[in-house]
Amino acid sequence: MPTNFTVVPVEDAEGDSNSANEAGDSKPASLGKIFGEEDDEDNLEGLHSGDESQRESSPFINSDKDREQYDGKNMALFEEEMDSNPMVSSLLSKLANYTNLTQGVREHEEAEYEDGVRKVTVMVNQMGTFIGVYLPCMQNILGVILFLRLTWIVGTAGILGSFAIVSMCCICTLLTAISMSAIATNGVVPAGGSYYMISRSLGPEFGGAVGLCFYLGTTFAGSMYILGTIEILLTYIIPTATLFEAQNKESEDTAMLNNMRVYGTCCLVLMALVVFVGVKYVNKLALVFLACVMLSIMATYAGVIKTVIEPPEVNVCLLGNRSLKNEKFETCAKTEIVKNNTVTTELWTLFCDSEYLNATCDEYFTLNNLTEIRAIPGLLSGVIKDNLWGDYGPADMLIEKKKQFSVPAQDMSDDINKPYVFNDIATYFTLLVGIYFPSVTGIMAGSNRSGDLRDAQRSIPIGTIMAILTTSFIYISCVVMFGACIEGVVLRDKFGESVKKIPVIGILAWPSPWVIVIGSFFSCCGAGLQSLTGAPRLLQAIARDGIIPFLQVFGHGKANGEPTWALLLTVGICEIGILIASLDDVAPILSIFFLMCYLFVNLACAVQTLLRTPNWRPRFKFYHWTLSFLGMSLCLSLMFISSWYYALVAMVIAGCIYKYIEYRGAVKEWGDGIRGLSLNAARYALIRLEEAPPHTKNWRPQLLVMCKLDSDLAVKHPRLLSFTSQLKAGKGLTIVCSVLEGTYMTRGNDAKTGEQNLKAAMAAERTKGFSHVVVSSNLRDGFSLLIQSAGLGGMKHNAVLMAWPAAWKQARDSSARRNFIETVRETTEANQALLVAKNIDHFPSNQERLKEGTIDVWWIVHDGGMLMLLPFLISQHKVWRKCRMRIFTVAQMDDNSIQMKKDLQMFLYHLRLDAVVEVVEMHDSDISAFTYEKTLVMEQRSQMLKQMQLSRTEREREIQSITDVSRGSIKRKKSSRVDTSSLNILQPPSMCIPEDEAQLIHDRNTASHSTMNDKASGATPDRVHMTWTKDKLVNERNRHREGMGIKDVFNMRPEWENLNQTNVRRMHTAVRLNEVVVKKSQNSQLVLLNMPGPPKNKKGDENYMEFLEVLMEGLDRVLLVRGGGREVITIYS
Repeated sequence: MPTNFTVVPVEDAEGDSNSANEAGDSKPASLGKIFGEEDDEDNLEGLHSGDESQRESSPFINSDKDREQYDGKNMALFEEEMDSNPMVSSLLSKLANYTNLTQGVREHEEAEYEDGVRKVTVMVNQMGTFIGVYLPCMQNILGVILFLRLTWIVGTAGILGSFAIVSMCCICTLLTAISMSAIATNGVVPAGGSYYMISRSLGPEFGGAVGLCFYLGTTFAGSMYILGTIEILLTYIIPTATLFEAQNKESEDTAMLNNMRVYGTCCLVLMALVVFVGVKYVNKLALVFLACVMLSIMATYAGVIKTVIEPPEVNVCLLGNRSLKNEKFETCAKTEIVKNNTVTTELWTLFCDSEYLNATCDEYFTLNNLTEIRAIPGLLSGVIKDNLWGDYGPADMLIEKKKQFSVPAQDMSDDINKPYVFNDIATYFTLLVGIYFPSVTGIMAGSNRSGDLRDAQRSIPIGTIMAILTTSFIYISCVVMFGACIEGVVLRDKFGESVKKIPVIGILAWPSPWVIVIGSFFSCCGAGLQSLTGAPRLLQAIARDGIIPFLQVFGHGKANGEPTWALLLTVGICEIGILIASLDDVAPILSIFFLMCYLFVNLACAVQTLLRTPNWRPRFKFYHWTLSFLGMSLCLSLMFISSWYYALVAMVIAGCIYKYIEYRGAVKEWGDGIRGLSLNAARYALIRLEEAPPHTKNWRPQLLVMCKLDSDLAVKHPRLLSFTSQLKAGKGLTIVCSVLEGTYMTRGNDAKTGEQNLKAAMAAERTKGFSHVVVSSNLRDGFSLLIQSAGLGGMKHNAVLMAWPAAWKQARDSSARRNFIETVRETTEANQALLVAKNIDHFPSNQERLKEGTIDVWWIVHDGGMLMLLPFLISQHKVWRKCRMRIFTVAQMDDNSIQMKKDLQMFLYHLRLDAVVEVVEMHDSDISAFTYEKTLVMEQRSQMLKQMQLSRTEREREIQSITDVSRGSIKRKKSSRVDTSSLNILQPPSMCIPEDEAQLIHDRNTASHSTMNDKASGATPDRVHMTWTKDKLVNERNRHREGMGIKDVFNMRPEWENLNQTNVRRMHTAVRLNEVVVKKSQNSQLVLLNMPGPPKNKKGDENYMEFLEVLMEGLDRVLLVRGGGREVITIYS
């Protein structure tokens, strides 16, 4: 967005000579010296050209001396740049030798000690797409859900419902993989994988929040895989190994959960020890685990093909239409004939009270017959029609074949104790989505190995997308095959209880169910080890980034880089998932965390694409922001579909982490997309703001704070920043600035240091805003430049806040006074408000709390409502919250003070302001002698300050003439004791006047201050020495004031007649108003006063500061307010 500036050049007389000298001092640097040590990584930092005392003796490059110092003659034009900018050849050499050794899933460095010498073995990056990306993604995607839950999901949701679940999840991961491929091919992805991609694309806040969510998801994935391992072990491999036995049917689930907890904890400890001893063993077994998975899948496909030829001889026993557990009986019949005798079967004893034929049996058992059907009718049996639709139900619902005939029983209370197959949990569509989604996670495995790949930018997109397509085909084909081959009551049997505790997918597999059992067992073991290996390294990468302070301890580890502390934390969190003890309950938890991670990967790609940042140049071209947005929407939908309460908890966790990093985290600048998004949003908002001026209802103080820096470039008045933050209840713009005298070429570093000090002071005082330090040839021009050009577009300041120049009287020259007055004039000309704080160092800090007191507003003239709005904003801050607001206004002779008070109260009521109103009457009165004396002193001081600007000879001549005139007036009045307030002209010792010149000054009031003894002796001093101390001055003033006679007033009349009557009237106003203000508001916490403007005629500038001093005399905290010429508060809504 173009911004126009008009810059007036300032001539620098010494600029040319200085620059010439500096150019002459420089010496050509030697390329051989600069690039001689290429093996050192830091050879480009801190290089200097050598001894600056040596000069270039010849202007020719081919001189002998230069030949020794400089070898690269072809690039001599750029030799001055070599210290900071390397040659392209050197840069390319360093990039070619760059190795990115990831600290992710694999262990790249093995520290071995042989003969006391440390030997480091580093694996070279030479893995291709198939080995490096495709197979790891396949191993991570295919796993426990496929073998233990997919058949149950198909039976419960039906083929169509399962197809919808699988399709949604696979499309979600495919879209995420497209976004991830775009990010991963937009530069090198170091260790950390998805965390690195998100944090560098969306910033440290999002990166830390999502990185921790991804870490938690990976950790809970370890819990899920361990629970799957134990479930396979106790259900299918060694069912008799249970430690807790159920006493009755109701306690079976509790006993199983306790067994899962004990064995799961033991398995977790064992796996943690394996990971702790060495990750290389896990990596070496990864191929074995993958082989188990592939072998199991191949056995499943082989079993499906075999069903076409010969279906397996596995039957299911049905009583009526109810499925029965057949682990306690062999014959699916009520009776059987043995040796021509009818005897009862084992099944009879399960439903009757005795084994005899006349026993009392269960009603349903009596009314219905037993039938035996094939568990796997085969691919061509037509069972696919029965399995198209879902069969959801509550917990403990009987699994029934809907089309099978049955006679219902009247009494079903005892069914729970019979060998029926029940639903263990309530089933519904959204639950199945949460349970299934972990089976499609693992798409980040390729990006996590980017450091091991030969060509990461080619391998990651191809390998990841091909793995997703392959696994999606496997899952969808399995859904169809399971629904087309297996009977519905068997599909809904989660643990295979109706087929003698064999996994349902196992009875389909060929040649043996044990292929599935053993394969899935080792697959779960491998996946659990991989999770326990990857999660600590992800946490270590986050901790080493330093964005979350309390995690820094987890960035440390063993000597070879193993994250020991991170592993301990991972084991602790993983134990939480194991204590849950249910795979069905843990799966939705990690689904939520992974979905949140994928959501932000899509968001990162969409933001970068829409912003069109110059650095966004992915090699992977098959992406679009609409695909990323669709993937993001799908992730968010799946989060709430899976479990809306888990989704809310995960968002709260991520939000808390985000705010913590924003508040306490380290400041990182990674060129992230959120910063680019903020810049675009700011640009859009600034353009919109310039379309129309702000309405009065939207007016808020946008402050330009003039801050002064001391000789050490530290902030001189930090309380000015405190007061700024207390004023910012309006949440407006704050620009804290300062001006340094000089040129930017010589004081550029000072400006940067001063700006850093300003930022540090703003942070200490909790002042949110911007800081800026400018260098100008003089302070006046610097102030003018800031007032004119600070801010941008609609975000420009509308008020200037500065401290009262308390030392303007003590200055040798009048620059402080002139700078202040010109600032007042320029803010008025720019229609900006001006706030001037007197005794700013006495203002309360942000840590103080004023228990009581008042904020007094003296509303003399209407300033657009600034005096009404500012105390309201101040009182919103906790420092001033307990202070009451009082508003005083002044009534003249012709005003009705009672009506004025009523009108003002009504006005405040409409403004919705709570304040006490008081009208002060100031009637016309004669100008007092004190006012005349004040004016006389002011004019004499101004006259003397003018003389300070003259040369020494002219100054002495002028002072002598003033002295002669003073003697003449003094001789006309020889009475004693007059108001000694005129002693102000003597100036206390703080007035910087040379002693030899001060002795020549004879104030025209000196003789009137003489004592009676001086009169009696007739001595008229020819010299007055400047030996007045402050205490002596005050004592003398009080002593002479007490003895002043009314006659002296009339005797001073000739001198008063020569005074400027305009100055007398203004001094009269200042004195009278000050008396009233001091009387009413001397003990108030803060006084706000209308600030009178400077005279239009600049000849009266020297008196303007005196009027303001008199106006504020006797008050501690004062804020002078000058409006900006527009209304800032309104009574309308």
